[in-house]
Amino acid sequence: MDKTVIFTDSQLFKQFFFSGDLYLIKALIVLMFIDIITGILKAFVNGNLWSRKSLFGYARKLLVFCIIILSNIIDQIIHMDGALVTATIFFYIANEGFSIFENSVQLGLPVPAEIKEKLAVISENKTSITTEIKEEFSTTKNEILGDYAEVKIKVEGSDKK
Repeated sequence: MDKTVIFTDSQLFKQFFFSGDLYLIKALIVLMFIDIITGILKAFVNGNLWSRKSLFGYARKLLVFCIIILSNIIDQIIHMDGALVTATIFFYIANEGFSIFENSVQLGLPVPAEIKEKLAVISENKTSITTEIKEEFSTTKNEILGDYAEVKIKVEGSDKK
């Protein structure tokens, strides 16, 4: 008797990886792929295509799936019937959508002014939340190795003799 078991139908997958609707995961994967493509195009157009920076971005995308797995496990422990993992996936779907939108604006695609203003995507001195987060977590080697803070103290006092 020949029996084939599909991994996504197995109990192991449902218990540890994802027990909800796989269409959400598939949508997230598609959006991540589109974000990667638009990000590479944006970097190519702007002339700042760095392999280290893109590798860091790919690692973050893999970390998203680790967070989804963790939220699934927590979801099952506290018996939320998929609410936590679904909310987590919707958050990352929205995040990928914003990132795709931001990349599209920076590539010069026409976007309604109201949407551009609401999301504060690149207009004069404004930067988007996504850009600020990326800049916050993009550190140089010296910043990582250094655990120092520069403190300047000015002491003023009276000259008592």
